[in-house]
Amino acid sequence: MIPDMASSNQHPADRHDLIRVQGARENNLKDVSVAIPKRRLTVFTGVSGSGKSSLVFGTIAAESQRMINETYSAFVQGFMPTLARPEVDVLEGLTTAIIIDQERMGANSRSTLGTVTDANAMLRVLFSRLGKPHIGSSKAFSFNVPSVTAVGQLSVDKGTSKKTERRTFSIIGGMCPRCEGMGSVSDIDLTQLYDDKKSLNEGAITVPGYTADGWYVRIFGAVLDLDKPIRKYTKKELHDFLHKEPTKVKLDNLNLTYEGLVPRIQKSFLSKDVDAMQPHIRAFVERAVTFATCPDCKGTRLTEAARSSKIKGISIADACAMQINDLATWVRGLDEPSVAPLLTALGQSLDSFVEIGLGYLSLDRPSGTLSGGEAQRTKMIRHLGSSLTDVTYVFDEPTIGLHPHDIQRMNGLLQRLRDKGNTVLVVEHKPEAIAIADHVVDIGPGAGTAGGEVVFAGTVEGLRASGTLTGRHLSDRASLKPSVRKPSGVMKVRGASTHNLKKVDVDIPLGVLVVVTGVAGSGKSSLIHGSVSGREGVVSVDQAPIRGSRRSNPATYTDMLEPIRKAFAKANGVKPALFSANSEGACPTCNGAGVIYTDLGMMAGVSTVCEDCEGRRFQASVLEYRFGGLNIAEVLDLPIDEAVGFFGAGKGNTPAAHAILKRLADVGLGYVRLGQPLTTLSGGERQRLKLATHMGAEGGIYVLDEPTTGLHLADLQKLLGLLDRLVDAGKSVIVIEHNQSVMAHADWIIDLGPGAGHDGGRVVFEGTPADLVAAKSTLTGEHLAAFVGARQKAVRAR
Repeated sequence: MIPDMASSNQHPADRHDLIRVQGARENNLKDVSVAIPKRRLTVFTGVSGSGKSSLVFGTIAAESQRMINETYSAFVQGFMPTLARPEVDVLEGLTTAIIIDQERMGANSRSTLGTVTDANAMLRVLFSRLGKPHIGSSKAFSFNVPSVTAVGQLSVDKGTSKKTERRTFSIIGGMCPRCEGMGSVSDIDLTQLYDDKKSLNEGAITVPGYTADGWYVRIFGAVLDLDKPIRKYTKKELHDFLHKEPTKVKLDNLNLTYEGLVPRIQKSFLSKDVDAMQPHIRAFVERAVTFATCPDCKGTRLTEAARSSKIKGISIADACAMQINDLATWVRGLDEPSVAPLLTALGQSLDSFVEIGLGYLSLDRPSGTLSGGEAQRTKMIRHLGSSLTDVTYVFDEPTIGLHPHDIQRMNGLLQRLRDKGNTVLVVEHKPEAIAIADHVVDIGPGAGTAGGEVVFAGTVEGLRASGTLTGRHLSDRASLKPSVRKPSGVMKVRGASTHNLKKVDVDIPLGVLVVVTGVAGSGKSSLIHGSVSGREGVVSVDQAPIRGSRRSNPATYTDMLEPIRKAFAKANGVKPALFSANSEGACPTCNGAGVIYTDLGMMAGVSTVCEDCEGRRFQASVLEYRFGGLNIAEVLDLPIDEAVGFFGAGKGNTPAAHAILKRLADVGLGYVRLGQPLTTLSGGERQRLKLATHMGAEGGIYVLDEPTTGLHLADLQKLLGLLDRLVDAGKSVIVIEHNQSVMAHADWIIDLGPGAGHDGGRVVFEGTPADLVAAKSTLTGEHLAAFVGARQKAVRAR
């Protein structure tokens, strides 16, 4: 326990130096009580699924944000997300919580790195003041502001008389009129939108969501004949069907707006970032739409006037396309006393990008293309220069996606936030990040129902000696393999030039474990996803997070529920739909949710367990049907480790379900229940669930993008064993990774660099880990040599 920091001569207001949590029961937490020092850096450790996020995000940060939201008026609260009260007895000493998580930036196609920070706004003001020729205000340099002109009459009342004047109103915006500020123009293949042999009532429209009996199609009935095949439409009818401008119509006594199919698709689908779409919608867009760089603005999104205004020969489009560390240098070279405060603020903002390890990006980078780690670091920028103190910053694995070289820089930033007088709470697995903690809270001892307890609280040295799972593995260091596998062939990559790659030629060995590494932004993902992932026989597992509602669970996400439902149906002679909580078998009271959600308007809503089904989600009659001695609710309540045995032999033998369960157990998810809602899984658990799902895909080459994300030190050996089994089974495995234990375990390493952005994009090393350590010719080589050397010293010390 932490001693109370209060002393007898302190002012009463100075005695609140602890955040006290008593009786936390959120998710799997077991009546947790803990005291956390304020104005210190506290790291929360423990295996994935142990309850770290439930304590930090689900309890402390959630209650802080909920209490702040309650200070706003009822009107304002109506527009804010409703936050439920966490399951906790007492929370004392809370301060304002600022959450900096791994959620990707909003994937609006108009959003760029410059627009989500203040950098773009400051650049626009700068060019409106100094740009030659002068073209207008800062709006004239914004690709989100169209040029508008209006002419009309204005009535002016001057007391004794009224005078009508003619006025012209105009706004000069920077939006390219051809692409409407998108940077690209789209061409839609009409043959992919509809089947002209059918009528609308027969399902002619092949766009996702436009079913024959749906509301979208019914609106067409206000203008068109729904029973007439499209190929028999007149020229006017076809135009109205595809291109008609928004028009007010009346349907079933309702006033509605009718719009042609093409503009409707452009508004609903093409205004979003393709990568953020649901898989079936993205497949449709990729099939039906071709994108090309706008010929008028050359992809800059800006009007010709905005591009013509320059400062020292540089336009705002040129500035946004620059690598940020180069742009920072250019800004520092401007000496204009009239805008000195603006130049200082802009320079500090750009320097923050460089300091945080994002100097290789450019301001015109679409925000939806940033990785989780890049997005998290971008969110940090607005807080580095903040004047706020005595707030609580909450970080979710801030070292994700960082090379060992960059982790030291991140540690310095976390310490800076603390030294300003803030409380910094960090959920983390990396030993380099744990090492800088002032205080450590270790949650465990296991995951899921085996976790949810505080097994240690104290210093880092105390954790090492504590004997907990984290403590025992904190000093783990991998050793180089005594021998490496011989490749069975090579995959040739020639002239790779995606993003910052400089016409890279490389031979990737097949039949072995290949690790591709390098500092963040060096071109690893560009090389592998740009030149390898799309090839035939390649199964790619990227970093995109899996999404799911509270009705989704591991059984539904992996399609395991399908063979289970069929097995139940066959054993009992009934329909499979009865064994789905989202279909005919659902409890009618809670509609298969297991809980009743009550909306209390301006107050936080509450959820209560359904009294009819007692949270089991199924009708009582469905639970009478059994398979292998269990009903469907009992099966979905099984942990994966138990389910492997149940479906692998005896009366419950179901080979299709057993194969999926084996893969889930292999990636370390044995403690997760089959019916556990996806919303309760941690980021690391979701990543491994996705990995297990892709393991069942047919392919000879697996590409894994940072599979150690969210993985505890103790689970690394399981992952390495899984990779070895894949290779030994004849597969080729290519891993993009920063984890040094994975590097040491590789058969072949491809190191990109030497730096990030335009300083990277080259292969700086190809060979075995032993050769990389011996050469120490790259940043990766230096850090891996130190990492392996630390283990050898530890072994000798024993």
